[in-house]
Amino acid sequence: MTTVFSPFRPSMLAVATGLVLASGAGAQAMPKGHHGCATSTLNVTGQGEARVAPDLAVVTLGVTTQADSAAEAMQQNAGQQRAVIDALKAAGLAAENIQTSGLNLNPMRDYGENRQPEVIGYEASNMVSIRVSDIDRLGEVLDTIVAAGANQINGIDFRREDAGQTQDDARRAAVEDARHKAQILAEAAGVQLGHVIQIGDVDTGHGPSPMRMMAADMAKEGGTPVEPGQLSMSAQVQMKFALIDDSSPCADHRRKTEPAGDMPPPHGTDTGAVAPGEPVVPDGN
Repeated sequence: MTTVFSPFRPSMLAVATGLVLASGAGAQAMPKGHHGCATSTLNVTGQGEARVAPDLAVVTLGVTTQADSAAEAMQQNAGQQRAVIDALKAAGLAAENIQTSGLNLNPMRDYGENRQPEVIGYEASNMVSIRVSDIDRLGEVLDTIVAAGANQINGIDFRREDAGQTQDDARRAAVEDARHKAQILAEAAGVQLGHVIQIGDVDTGHGPSPMRMMAADMAKEGGTPVEPGQLSMSAQVQMKFALIDDSSPCADHRRKTEPAGDMPPPHGTDTGAVAPGEPVVPDGN
């Protein structure tokens, strides 16, 4: 009988296995980067803006009335508001472009000194929002509703219904701005700007500001002038870039290990190709 002795004892095998596991855990903990080197990054924020002419105006308008009793205030308000809505429809606005946005009835109080507040009447308010797509006629429409009895106009909000393309232009401008900032910072730091690691669109929540107008300013002779101007769409992006430092040990390691483009191999290197005229030797396998 022949007995074979193993040079490894169970305790030695366990130690060897532990070394392999420890080595694997260390490799996972290494920072990600080129050839195991840590990657330096640069975070920047870019701002962008694009402008476009509006093609829609949203106006909030209505009637406010006051009377001694609540019923009388509501009755007066209903009559004036009905006349305003009829005038809007007569001016060419479709019913789907007229929407009630607020209806309020509140007591009016007299706050005298050294006594409890006293109710002296009631105030009723009925507001509607209208959408005017023909902006050139907006001044005419405003004059019409004031003449019909509207005594409150809270604001004009100019919009663009197909604003998606303009918003995309603002995003492109924001990306260009972020890349420009990153390039300047990298040059100032003496490093090269690498690839984009991460990019994200930031919701600023800012839209075009409405133009506020008061009813008292609309009864001027010659009609109400309205200048729509242009809408400004803004965008903000956050970008993370990799940085390349050619003077670091990692960059030196990269230059030594990476192929040098299309340069031919050194003389005498076996590339595996058969030279012209060289006999082909069959594979012994």
